[in-house]
Amino acid sequence: MVRRGILIVLAGLAGGMLLASAGSAQLVDGTLLTAPVATPDATVQKSLADQIGAGQGDVSTPGSSIFIIKRDPFRSIRRGRQLFQRKFSVSEGFGPRTGDGVGDITADGSIGAGLVDSCAGCHGRPRGSAGAGGNVHTRPDSRDAPHLFGLGLMEMLADEITQDLRAIRAAAVSEAQLNGVPVTKPLTSKGIHYGSITGLPDGSADASQVEGVNPDLRVRPFFAQGGTISIREFVVGALNAEMGLEAPDPLVSAAAAGAVVTTPSGMVLDGTADAIEGAPVAPGVDGDGDGVVDEIDPALVDHLEFYLLNYFKPGLGRQTNATRKGRQRMEQFGCTTCHIPDLVIERDRRVADVETVFDPVNGVFNQLFATATPLFVEVGGDSDSDSDLPSLKLPAGGSFVVKNFFADLKRHDLGPAFWERNFDGTIQKEFITEPLWGVGSTAPYGHDGRSINLRQVILRHGGEAQAARDAFAGAPEVQQQQLIAFLESLVLFPPDDTASNLNPGDPTDPLFPQSGHGNIALGVLFNDPSDPE
Repeated sequence: MVRRGILIVLAGLAGGMLLASAGSAQLVDGTLLTAPVATPDATVQKSLADQIGAGQGDVSTPGSSIFIIKRDPFRSIRRGRQLFQRKFSVSEGFGPRTGDGVGDITADGSIGAGLVDSCAGCHGRPRGSAGAGGNVHTRPDSRDAPHLFGLGLMEMLADEITQDLRAIRAAAVSEAQLNGVPVTKPLTSKGIHYGSITGLPDGSADASQVEGVNPDLRVRPFFAQGGTISIREFVVGALNAEMGLEAPDPLVSAAAAGAVVTTPSGMVLDGTADAIEGAPVAPGVDGDGDGVVDEIDPALVDHLEFYLLNYFKPGLGRQTNATRKGRQRMEQFGCTTCHIPDLVIERDRRVADVETVFDPVNGVFNQLFATATPLFVEVGGDSDSDSDLPSLKLPAGGSFVVKNFFADLKRHDLGPAFWERNFDGTIQKEFITEPLWGVGSTAPYGHDGRSINLRQVILRHGGEAQAARDAFAGAPEVQQQQLIAFLESLVLFPPDDTASNLNPGDPTDPLFPQSGHGNIALGVLFNDPSDPE
C-alpha cells in the first residue's frame, strides 16, 4: 500500500509532550549527569551507545540507522540534530586537533582548524540552529564558518548540475566520434552557463573553455573555494579536523578507493568519476593517538548526514515597500547575474520542507512562523513483506523550487579585495558564489569575516562583479538602503524558539516565554513521540 505522508499537527498535545522536542545550543549528555535536572529537554536524552543503536543495519533491523532513516525519518533527523549539538567527551574520542598542532600547515590546513567539542561550537548561531559563528585558522587570514541552513538543497542542486554538464560532455564526445570532427557544446544547466566543452573524435574532451567549475565538471558546493562534493564527506572531515573525532566510515572509504556507493540519504558517491575524500582512519586504528578507536560509528554519520540533508532552509523576514524595491534593485544593479534568485531541483531527496516567514500574529515569540509540509510517500501495510514493522516513509522524489537562494554554484574572481593568502604563499583568487539566503543574520561578511556590514562587503566586490558593484555605489542612497533592507530580510532563525504548525506555542502560558513560545517540534512526528531523543 502506498499513500501520501501526512504531517499531523498536534497543537492540542499537552505541553510536556511538546517540550520534549525543545533544546538549546550545545547539549550535554543527560545520561552522564550525576544529579537530575529540572530541564531534561535541555540535554541529550540518549547515551552515545543508544544513539548508535544497532549500528547501520538495514531496513529490517530495528534500532539501526538505516531502519530509522527509512521507517522513522523524523527521529533520525532529530537524532542527527542532537548529535550535532552534543558535547563530546575525551573518553568518547574528542581531540586532539590534527597533529596536536605539530606539522606542516602548508600541506594540511586542518592543523589550524582549532578544536571544539560540539558541531555547534562553530555552527551555533542563532541558538540551537546549524548556523554560523565559528572562525578557523586554516588560512593566514582565517576562514569564517558559514551557516548550514539549506545544506541538503545545495548538495542536490550541485549534484544535478554536475550530471547535466557531464551529459552534455558525453553528447559532444559521442557526436565527435560519430562525425569524425570536433563538436563544441555550451555547458548550461538550470539556466547557469559554465562555458563550453569540445568533444574530440578520439573520445576525449577539451575543457579549456569551461568556466566556474573544475575540468571534471563536478560542482563542489562546500567550502568557500568549492572543495567538497557531499554532506557525508563534509561531516566525516569536520568531525576529524575540528573535533579530533575519527569516523572510519566505510562508505566514503569505498568511494575513495574507486567504488560507487549510495549513502542512506540517497547521495551517490562515484569513485570512478570523482575524487572522494576518504575516512581519516580504517576501523580499529587509533590515528590520533588518544587511545580511543572507532570514535564515531558509521550509524552516527548516517544520522548527521540525514539531518543536514533535511535541514531547514533560511527564512524570510518582514517584507515592506523598501524590501520589495530592494529586491528589484538586485536585478537593476546586476547582482542577480551571479546571485540567481531561484533554482529548481528535479528530484528532491528530503522527507519534508519547512517554510519560515514573518508572521506577527502566529509568531508568538520572534514574529516568525514555520510551516512544515510532507515530501514523503508511505509504503507499508498488508502488502509489505515486513508487515509487522513500521511502514517505510520514503522521499517522494518530486521537483522543488528553491526560492531566495541567490547563488549560481560557480566560482568567480571578485578581484584583489577578496583574494586569499595560503600558507604556502600562493593566492586563492576564485570563490564559489555565496548563497545570500540567511545573509541578514550572518555578519561579519566574506569568507574571512573582514567586512563588518552589508554595505562594506558589497563595495568590496570587484573583478567579475565590478559592474554590479559600481552600479550600487553610483545609485542614490535611498536605492542602496532598499537593497540592504531586502538583504537584511533574508534571515536565519532559532528552530527551538520559532512557533510552527507542529507546535504553535501558547503565549498565555504562565511561564511564557521560557515555555509556550512554540518550536519546530519534530518529536511529534516520531513513530513513538513518548520516546525523546
